[in-house]
Amino acid sequence: MFTGIITDIGVIKEIHREADMRARIQTAYDTSRIDMGASIACDGVCLTVVDLGADWFDMQISAETLSKTNIGALWQEGRRINLERALKVGDELSGHIVSGHVDGVAEIKAMCDEGDSTRVTLRAPEGLARFIAPKGSVALNGTSLTVNEVEGADFGINFIPHTKAVTTWGQAQVGDPVNLEIDTLARYVARLQDWA
Repeated sequence: MFTGIITDIGVIKEIHREADMRARIQTAYDTSRIDMGASIACDGVCLTVVDLGADWFDMQISAETLSKTNIGALWQEGRRINLERALKVGDELSGHIVSGHVDGVAEIKAMCDEGDSTRVTLRAPEGLARFIAPKGSVALNGTSLTVNEVEGADFGINFIPHTKAVTTWGQAQVGDPVNLEIDTLARYVARLQDWA
């Protein structure tokens, strides 16, 4: 489990593509404190550490994960990605509960500056739009964010300067595909309504 609070920006150093994909990610994390098999959210995708070095870790990415996320389309050597280590018992929960299981890929439709912040409109896949509510939470590329408004499949969020500085959101552009994880609570409420 994660919180959606980004704690490092990693850099993809190597990509190897076969049936699956393997990526080496450079990090500022103290890798001596990362166990083999540990989970790290990489742009919101919960991945498993399969190898470690002094300032890097390797992740094996399945064909299933590639089909459900923006990794296959965007990840290349030199790309910066949001990182978050798994939540430990007793850690502060500053964002919201995030599983790292991406539900689909949204698209940035518009961006405009409002004061020092940036307002962003995204379009969710049709099947996920009903799970997004005003003032609810979403995880976008692993970042816990509050939804401002919803209109059909489109929803809006704001990035404050701090968020743009400590995540990769400062480099976002219109048209970018974005890993979207809906709020777990919304998923279960909808499931219960389906049974009612």
